[in-house]
Amino acid sequence: MTEAVLKSRSRRPASAEDARQRNPERTRAAILEAAVAEFSAHGLGGARIDAIAARAGVNKRMLYHYFGNKEALFTAALLHTYEDIRHSESDLHLEAMEPAQAIARLIDFTFDYFLDHPHFVSMLNTENMHRARYLRGSGEGARINIPVVQTLEKVLARGAGAGVFRRDVDPVQLYVSVAGICYFYFSNIHTLSTIFERDLAARPMLEARKRHVLEVILGYLRP
Repeated sequence: MTEAVLKSRSRRPASAEDARQRNPERTRAAILEAAVAEFSAHGLGGARIDAIAARAGVNKRMLYHYFGNKEALFTAALLHTYEDIRHSESDLHLEAMEPAQAIARLIDFTFDYFLDHPHFVSMLNTENMHRARYLRGSGEGARINIPVVQTLEKVLARGAGAGVFRRDVDPVQLYVSVAGICYFYFSNIHTLSTIFERDLAARPMLEARKRHVLEVILGYLRP
């Protein structure tokens, strides 16, 4: 083999996989995004590691290097979805708003997040089928999710002090109500649309539902 050929080969363009190998953070993020897409579409049992690797543009060896096995990857993907919504919530800066405005903004955000991120609903459905086995095993659930409750506690205290909110509101119960009302709508949107012969995914129906959620929650909070 001539020296010219050797030099030519040494100067070949780096492949996408070579680039990912040099950037572990980007590789890990690509695998997680691919895993969320695959798990949300097929569940834990139906998801295929081959498909996740292909989506991420990596080989299976690299995937196993970062996450170990399929269950560990599902756990990481689940935590990734929780971290995304919690980070987005923190960007709302609810502490800087008037209490009623803060609650309305949280409801608006939560409803739109479930609408725009159907994979989040699917991931929660899968994890609940497994009775939160992977979330519980991670030991990370409270660390990721408690901050939103702490923020709500402060907002509720300010609202009660200002006389605009009742004083006996449990922030956990309130968050479960906000998330639960929104979650049920989207997790059951197909069956509900069929049962009641309405297209609940149509824009007018979505807007009406969001107004209803706002009225229900804010009505409950009034003194």
